[in-house]
Amino acid sequence: MITATGVELRAGSRLLLDDASFRVGPGDRVGLVGRNGAGKTTLTKVLAGWNQPAAGTVTRSGEIGYLPQDPRDGELSTVARDRILAARGLDDIVQAMRDTEGAMASADQETHEKAMDRYPRLQARFEAAGGYAAESEAATIAAALRLDDRVLGQTLGTLSGGQRRRVELSRILFSGAQSLLLDEPTNHLDADSIIWLRDWLTAYKGGLVVISHDVALLDQVVNRVFHLDANRSVMDQYNVGWKAYLQQRETDEKRRKRERVNAERKAEQLLAQADKMRAKATKATAAQNMAKRAERLLASVEGERAADRVAKIRFPTPAPCGKVPLRASDLSKSYGSLEVFTDVTLAIDKGSRVVILGLNGAGKTTLLRILAGIETPDTGEVQPGHGLRLGYYAQEHETLDVSRSVLENMMTAAPDDMTPTDARKILGSFLFSGDDVDKPARVLSGGEKTRLALAMLVVSAANVLLLDEPTNNLDPASRAEVLGAIHSFTGAIVLVTHDEGAVEALEPDRVLLLPDGDEDLWTPEYADLIALA
Repeated sequence: MITATGVELRAGSRLLLDDASFRVGPGDRVGLVGRNGAGKTTLTKVLAGWNQPAAGTVTRSGEIGYLPQDPRDGELSTVARDRILAARGLDDIVQAMRDTEGAMASADQETHEKAMDRYPRLQARFEAAGGYAAESEAATIAAALRLDDRVLGQTLGTLSGGQRRRVELSRILFSGAQSLLLDEPTNHLDADSIIWLRDWLTAYKGGLVVISHDVALLDQVVNRVFHLDANRSVMDQYNVGWKAYLQQRETDEKRRKRERVNAERKAEQLLAQADKMRAKATKATAAQNMAKRAERLLASVEGERAADRVAKIRFPTPAPCGKVPLRASDLSKSYGSLEVFTDVTLAIDKGSRVVILGLNGAGKTTLLRILAGIETPDTGEVQPGHGLRLGYYAQEHETLDVSRSVLENMMTAAPDDMTPTDARKILGSFLFSGDDVDKPARVLSGGEKTRLALAMLVVSAANVLLLDEPTNNLDPASRAEVLGAIHSFTGAIVLVTHDEGAVEALEPDRVLLLPDGDEDLWTPEYADLIALA
C-alpha cells in the first residue's frame, strides 16, 4: 500500500503539485494522466522512494516494483535471465547450483565430495524460493514480452534499449511486488505483447499506478484516474474507469466555467454598486465592504482554465547538399558471438524517406547509431556525401548531456551565430521558459527530454534526420506536432518506429528490412509489419 499525505512537488521554483493526499491499496488500478511536464514521472519517482517531495510524506508497505521510463539498473555483465530471476533472489541460487554441478564432475575426490554434500542444500533453498515453478513463471512472462532463449542468455550490455526495457518489465512483473509503478510500460512492445500486458494488469491483485499514452490499456485496466492539472497544480481524483472519467472531467470543466461566469457577473454588479456608493462620503465604508465581497466571490472560484500549451515543432530548413548526402556499404555488427546484422548497404538520397523495419533486437537502433557515427561497424563503412548535415534523435536520449542544463545542451547543437537569447526563445516554443532552461537535463521527465532533443534538432540545419522512436513518451497533442513536423520536413529522413501514425506521416518511398538488410520500394503491405516490429 502507498499513502501520500500533503505532497508538494516542484521542478526548480515551479510548483507542479500542491497538497495532494491519496492512497493506493490492493485492487486499485490507477491511471496517472496529465500533459507532458505536469509531473507524472516526478510523482512516480517520489512514490517509489527514488526522490523526496518538496513537502508532505509518502509511506509504503510491502514491496514496490518500479519501471522508470529509461531503466538503467543492472550490471552490464549480468545475463538477462539472471536479471529477471534476481527479483526473487533466485539468480544467486541458480548460479551456485551451476557451479556446484561443475564441481560434482571434478576428478578431485575432495572437491567432488564437498559438491555432492552442498548440492542438496542448494536445491532445498531453490525449491523454498519457488523452484522450477518460479523459473517457469519467469520464462512465461519473458516469452510473452518477446524475450526468447537467445536474448535471455545474453548479457545486458549486448541488448538493445528495447530489449533491456522488456527485461526490466519482466523482472518487475515476476517480482511478486505488492504495488507496481509503471511509467509507459508499452514502449518497445509489439501488438501481441501489449494485449498480453493489458490482460496481466487487469488480473493483478495489488495496487497499480500506470502512466501510459495507450488509451486501450487505460480503458481496459484502470478503475481509478488521477489527473495532474498543470494549470491549477492540483490532482483531481476520479474513482471510476477510463470512459466514465472522460465524461466526468468534461462535466467538471463545464461546471467550473459556469461557476466562474456567475461569480464574475455578481462581482461586476457589486463593484458597480460600490462605485456609485463611493460618491457619498457617508457610504464609503459600505462601498469598501462591497468591493471586498466582490473580491472574495472571485477568489472562491477557480480561474478560467488556460489552454494546455503544446510545443510548436517544425524541423529545420535543410542545409544545401549533394544528390546523395549519405551512403553506407557492407555494414555488419556483432556483440561477441551474437551477430546483429551483416552486409547492409544503403544510399540516402536528397529528400528521400526511408523506414527501417525489423523485430526487436534486429539491429534497427544499432544501424542508426552507426549511421550517426556513434558506433563503429565491424565491417563496411559510412560515407558522408557533399554538404551532409546529420541530425540524430536517440530513443534513449543519449545525445543529451545530463550533467548540463537545458540551455547548455541547446547551445551545443546551435550554430555559432546563435545567441543564448535566441536559444531561449526557441526553447520557449518547446515549453521551456524562465528557470526551466537552467534545470539539469538529468531531472527532466521522458516527455521533457523528448522535447529538448527535438528542439536541438530544430536548430541543427540538418538535411538528413535519423529518428529513433520520436513519438515515445509524448502526449497526444505533442505527438500530433511531431507527426506534422515529419510530414512537412523537406530533407531526408531515416525512421525507426513502432508508431503506425509516424510511418503514415513519413509517407516512405523505401523500406529497409533488418537483420537481412533487404531494401525495397514501400508498399501498403509493409504497414502490417510496423506493430509487429
